[in-house]
Amino acid sequence: MTRTPALILLAAGTLLTVAGCANEAILHTVTTAPSPSAVRTTPATHASPAAAPVLTPAQAQAALITDADLGAPWTPTQGTATWRDTLLKAKTNVPDCQRLLDALYADELLGTPATTQAVTTLDDTDDEAQLRYQVAAFPQADVNRTLDWLRTLPQKCANFTATTTRSGTQTVTVTEATLPTVGDAREGLHLTLTGTTPEGDRSTLTLDTAAVRIGDDTITVTNGGLGNVPVDAMQQGLQIGAQRLTDVQKQGRVQI
Repeated sequence: MTRTPALILLAAGTLLTVAGCANEAILHTVTTAPSPSAVRTTPATHASPAAAPVLTPAQAQAALITDADLGAPWTPTQGTATWRDTLLKAKTNVPDCQRLLDALYADELLGTPATTQAVTTLDDTDDEAQLRYQVAAFPQADVNRTLDWLRTLPQKCANFTATTTRSGTQTVTVTEATLPTVGDAREGLHLTLTGTTPEGDRSTLTLDTAAVRIGDDTITVTNGGLGNVPVDAMQQGLQIGAQRLTDVQKQGRVQI
């Protein structure tokens, strides 16, 4: 069979076209990068922020004061003071003053500790006073809000009456307590509750309370009694205790 020049040219053109398409396909496969939307990336992993480090129970215990720090006549407690139930368990119609009474009765001036805490209670056998000392960790913002609130009480609760179930009506006065300059923030109150005992005798409960924040930890002290309540006991306890807590903090803290 004899091929005409036209047929030969047509076949040649077809071969060149097929070869060109094949080369174009190869070139496209080699040089074309995937589109940005097709690229899959793995998001960077971000660790969640660690909780604030806190004192261990042993460190909190080591930061407490002892009867030896205050000297005679202070001794380890023999039990809860009777005036706590007869006088601090009281009701008033002033909300801020009720909140204060409830906090003092529950021994939670700053609220319930969220983490580590250690507590000691000491008795002054001469004056029948009792001192409660606590080291605990609270969020700084919560502590600062409570300290701000405590500062308002000498005005809001300067004088009010409270009704007890066992000792009748008490006249309560609240003034600011004098504290040593320790810690990062602090506030203290001096209270007196005057009324009549179940036996009909006049009585006056004197109560000093204070809270001090040192970094992420706090010291709370309450010292009260029906007799003479030496003001230097709370001041001395705070001075010694603040330094002790600072020293313990330098030992390092643990992550929770």
